[in-house]
Amino acid sequence: QVQLVESGGGLVQAGGSLRLSCAASGRTFSSYGWFRQAPGKEREFVAAIRRIDDNTYYADSVKGRFTISRDNAKNTVYLQMNSLKPEDTAVYYCAVKYVPFGSVFAATTYDYWGQGTQVTVSS
Repeated sequence: QVQLVESGGGLVQAGGSLRLSCAASGRTFSSYGWFRQAPGKEREFVAAIRRIDDNTYYADSVKGRFTISRDNAKNTVYLQMNSLKPEDTAVYYCAVKYVPFGSVFAATTYDYWGQGTQVTVSS
């Protein structure tokens, strides 16, 4: 059975940093992604990484500030978030997908989701 356990969220001041972790159990996956959802807004793509080539993908709003990475041995994906802004406040979800094709940007292509972790950035 696949489980995704997230950690690392919290409250931080603008300009600060947080690192989110998502430990996956059950098997390895072709792609690992992070999405976020702010109150009253739709879930949006944040970042993704593909296992086959370690290519990374980012939303324009986080490029240069966030870094996605993974630890193969631990089957864990990380999201390092620097220079945080109040508009980054949201519940952050990790997600994984089996198949190596299909868009990494679309939430509908992912097969399993974590429970979400709250990130709050104060101004």
